[in-house]
Amino acid sequence: MLHVTDTIAIADWELSESFMRASGPGGQNVNKVSTAVELRFEAERSPHLTGPVKTRLKRLAGRKWTLEGALVIQVDETRSQARNREIARERLIELIRQALVVPKRRIATKATWGSQQRRLASKSARGEVKSMRGKVGDDD
Repeated sequence: MLHVTDTIAIADWELSESFMRASGPGGQNVNKVSTAVELRFEAERSPHLTGPVKTRLKRLAGRKWTLEGALVIQVDETRSQARNREIARERLIELIRQALVVPKRRIATKATWGSQQRRLASKSARGEVKSMRGKVGDDD
């Protein structure tokens, strides 16, 4: 079980991990040991997440979201497989927590009379500056 919040925990069957060889520093060890982690979370099939949360998670995940509805996180930051697993799980938890936050609905408001007057005054002042840019001396 992977605990996201007090009320949401992800079951083990929803997660799958695969390991592959990582690029980057590590010397000969890089060619021998599979330290990179690919964490796959079957988000679309998860009974623990509601529909709106899944929609927000899909939007947040971007290219990490597959056509099958899975969220794939790849980590090869460290030389340690265990640490890469921890980082991948932390990123998954953080993404789900971000998706749990319901965005505030924006209420459209009308511009105030004063703000409209200030805008028009600044526009006319700018127009005045631009009109003074003509050629000097030719008043024919």
